[in-house]
Amino acid sequence: MRIGVLMGGRSLERDISLRSGRRVSRALTELGHEVTELDVDERLVPALKEMRPDLVYIALHGKFGEDGTVQELLEILDIPYTGPGVFSSQLGFNKALSKEILKRQGIPTPPFFVLSEDTFQEMGAVHALSVAAEKLGFPLVVKPVAQGSALGVRVVHEEDDLPEAVRFALHYDSRVLLEKYVRGTEVAASILGNRDIEALPLVEVVPKSGFFDFDSRYTLGATDYYCPARLDEETTRRVVDISLRTHRALECQNVSRVDIIVDEQGVPQVLELNISPGMTESSLLPLAAEAAGLDFNRLVEKLVGLAMEKYA
Repeated sequence: MRIGVLMGGRSLERDISLRSGRRVSRALTELGHEVTELDVDERLVPALKEMRPDLVYIALHGKFGEDGTVQELLEILDIPYTGPGVFSSQLGFNKALSKEILKRQGIPTPPFFVLSEDTFQEMGAVHALSVAAEKLGFPLVVKPVAQGSALGVRVVHEEDDLPEAVRFALHYDSRVLLEKYVRGTEVAASILGNRDIEALPLVEVVPKSGFFDFDSRYTLGATDYYCPARLDEETTRRVVDISLRTHRALECQNVSRVDIIVDEQGVPQVLELNISPGMTESSLLPLAAEAAGLDFNRLVEKLVGLAMEKYA
């Protein structure tokens, strides 16, 4: 097959995307495919029209790659692609919208509030921060509504630090999400499939810094991973069930990764969903696949097969 691998781009996660994309490209080449690496810029559409790929593998991370933008473009060009479609991508990348849908579906997720930059500038929303904080309690998490890889995320322990954390998050997006901080065990559930879906072995994430931030995610040795996660059988079952329900609730296809915190009472709560999981040496999806008996090349081939199945 002629496969174009989209990577790079102009998002803040460009470097991670290049690492994912190049690793995927090597695997596809070893599997016998005709591979073209495409660093996304204004020349993308002419390059795709000239190449006429049988499939595009989306290895983009962050804005434009995970928010439905490039998916919409590929739909216009009638080019099959990996990962969920436009609607699911839009939902998954918007943490506020996806959490609202999960709430309505009865899927546990930590309590939250959303404030926009406009409300701070035009409505004095800074004076509402203390009210929101009182309702959520400290510590709480401040994060951009639409951003990945924990960029712009801070854990706030005291009210005096809250305005600065909000300003920091607003550098990454025009809306911020204030979320109750939940102590517990963080796990990642990777889901594969279209109509029939399955969860790979759960990965337990234990960052040495205490918080799974950008550096903890992508610096080798900064985080300890346990796969399968060190959970009892019943808790594992509940986490898998909630992960599958989340995948379906947000109408995902092919692949997703559901990030979950299991609180100190053993209750799983969904933190967020990722529709374009990383494929670097330290990424969670390849680690889970390996525990399920799929080496990296076989994982990539499976993702290609699931993508083509979507268009069959």
